[in-house]
Amino acid sequence: MTTPTDTCTPALLDRLAAAERLWLFLDYDGTLADFAATPEYVEPDPDVVGLVARLAASERIRVAVISGRRLDHVQKLLPVPGILLAGAYGVELQTPTGDRIDRVPYSTIRPTLDLIKPRWEKLIAGREGFFLEDKGWALALHARFADDVTAQRVLVAANRIVSQTPSLKTGRFRLLGGHKFMEIGPSLGNKGLAVEYILENAPWPDALPVYLGDDDKDEEAFRVVKGRGGVAIVIANAPRATAADCRLASPQAARWWLERVLARFEET
Repeated sequence: MTTPTDTCTPALLDRLAAAERLWLFLDYDGTLADFAATPEYVEPDPDVVGLVARLAASERIRVAVISGRRLDHVQKLLPVPGILLAGAYGVELQTPTGDRIDRVPYSTIRPTLDLIKPRWEKLIAGREGFFLEDKGWALALHARFADDVTAQRVLVAANRIVSQTPSLKTGRFRLLGGHKFMEIGPSLGNKGLAVEYILENAPWPDALPVYLGDDDKDEEAFRVVKGRGGVAIVIANAPRATAADCRLASPQAARWWLERVLARFEET
């Protein structure tokens, strides 16, 4: 991993503009839009919707949005026809034609989550700063607003609960971590695997894959895209270790950069 420069260079924009086609893979929260106050807040951003619609209208650009949110949240945030939407890190998909694909049977996942959920609820009951998000396919424990000591203690206990659940040893699940965060969901909930699945099942000859994302879940996709000769761009307000080729400082900067990409495509 390297620490990329603060901004994506004009040379990179030239490279994208020279491509025959672009397969754009976009994260949502922290990439296209600022993080919501709570994970359950779902309010479309007109600027984001308009930009994605304009990108999707280009005959030389395909758009896929891959989010950790539930698919029904992503559908509400981006009511744009003709794009691919992926929820739960790529477990549940909506194709550009509106068809739904579940890449693993829900019945093999939910019973285990129903064993964990009441134990995690009990763990955070009466504690301030915690939120348990039920995504259907996954459970996410948020501790962003809890004090550091309590957050660490609770997340260690939550991890212990997971390790004591026998059905989690089947290989069907993965435990995701992060800053004051823990999530349990399907092993196929992996943005790198999602990009591989999309590229293999919706091939587009001569298309350059480009991925924009902001966190460690997106890093899994960065490596896949770069392995296929594509471009990875991290959204971060300061340099950090990443597999990405360059960095944009904010969702606002990412939207501005995508507008420039579209303008260059419309010139040619």
